[in-house]
Amino acid sequence: AVPLDGSAAEDRGAVRELTAERHRFVTGPRLSPDGRRAAWLAWDHPRMPWDGTELIVADVTADGTLRGARTVAGGTAESVAQADWAADGSLLYASDRSGWWNLYRDGTPLCPREEEFGGPLWKLGYRWFAPLDSGLIAVVHGRGAKALGTLDPATGEITDTAGPWSEFEPTLAAHGDRVVAVGAGPRSGYEVVELDTGTGRTRVIGARHTDPVDPALYPEPQVRTFTGPGGREVHAHVYPPHHPGVTAPDGAAAPYVVRAHGGPTGRAPLVLDLEIAYFTSRGIGVAEVNYGGSTGYGREYRDRLREQWGVVDVEDCAAVALALAEEGTADRGRLAISGGSAGGWTSAASLTRTDVYACGTVRYPILDLTGWGTGETHDFESRYLEGLVGPLAEVPERYAARSPAEHADRISAPFLLLQGLDDVICPPVQCERFLARIAGRGVPHAYLTFAGEGHGFRRAETLMRALEAELSLYAQVFGLDVAGIQTLELMT
Repeated sequence: AVPLDGSAAEDRGAVRELTAERHRFVTGPRLSPDGRRAAWLAWDHPRMPWDGTELIVADVTADGTLRGARTVAGGTAESVAQADWAADGSLLYASDRSGWWNLYRDGTPLCPREEEFGGPLWKLGYRWFAPLDSGLIAVVHGRGAKALGTLDPATGEITDTAGPWSEFEPTLAAHGDRVVAVGAGPRSGYEVVELDTGTGRTRVIGARHTDPVDPALYPEPQVRTFTGPGGREVHAHVYPPHHPGVTAPDGAAAPYVVRAHGGPTGRAPLVLDLEIAYFTSRGIGVAEVNYGGSTGYGREYRDRLREQWGVVDVEDCAAVALALAEEGTADRGRLAISGGSAGGWTSAASLTRTDVYACGTVRYPILDLTGWGTGETHDFESRYLEGLVGPLAEVPERYAARSPAEHADRISAPFLLLQGLDDVICPPVQCERFLARIAGRGVPHAYLTFAGEGHGFRRAETLMRALEAELSLYAQVFGLDVAGIQTLELMT
């Protein structure tokens, strides 16, 4: 509890701890409408919040402290992504106890479906649902892509919002019977959208999309499911090359870039991405792979990556690339892999473990599991690898076997490595170790660093330079004629 008079700014002792309940991480405190109870989420190392969290409820005493804290849902193998109080004092929460993040009220499922009403708690304050004064609940839900709707808890029925938006962010805000959300679609960027649940009408109230380029250049995504090793499903969005003024020769297979998202507990959203349009309008197809481990497809799909990072993600991306080549969509000799952060890991691991790709782009990656797992990152993710790879003390050989930095000698394909010098999550030292092991091996490559950039690039000049460098790499390797960009100098 922080005093509102500002005294805590000078006196740390003015901040009161309200409960003796202790966990490594806590978030999402909510007071019940009558002020007599508080609820919050908590978890401990080595779990990440999508592995298992506890929903804790405590009584609020007269002096504002919390007593009688008890766990009412969640645990080591059940993830509660969000909790909130309804106007009638009942406790609402999103739990994956059924294998899907579904909504519950005081332990009773409200709308049991094989789709998600929650997601990975990567940022504090995420809200996938919001109780309304009317008793309805605004929800962001879906299997893969997420829609905005209103759930009637009495019937379990959902009414979805009409409009051009195929994805909504978990940032719901509610006032009365109005809901404000952030949504985007395949032909529009993220906008602030207001839904009047009384009338069902929606309107854009902020950050209205405007087309920065001719929308005729925008690609049309294909939502597809491929077959991976062992017959498992692999979800992907495929963006064929597209330009209104250019037609490819009949039967010609296009070069393709396979993009691996970050996280790896993330998902490629089904929205307009001008970086994708940058490539597709120049004759290069893009396939975004929601490999095993991605969220949005249930816990079983998410857990597929457990202790299999660097294996399942690599196999699933390769399965999509090779399937596109086999059906004649992609040119087998002109495939590339690209990704940032955890996607950078998948890209680098793919170059060391497969011969599928002619080249690759690796952005602010994880390259050395042993270093990253022994203090080279922040506390939130410092034990993440125990779930993705296994406990370091028990399986150290697995860390070495999968790290691209340990197997740089296996890379023969040209690659581009992009790194922010202020990155504290994936620090530059990993790239430097990796490049030291590449030196003298004759592999064409480029290493571009950016001062003032952290984990994920922000500055326009950085984004432009990185994108043009990536295009130049593909142009050189794929034999494309691309004008108007600086040629990337490849070293060996």
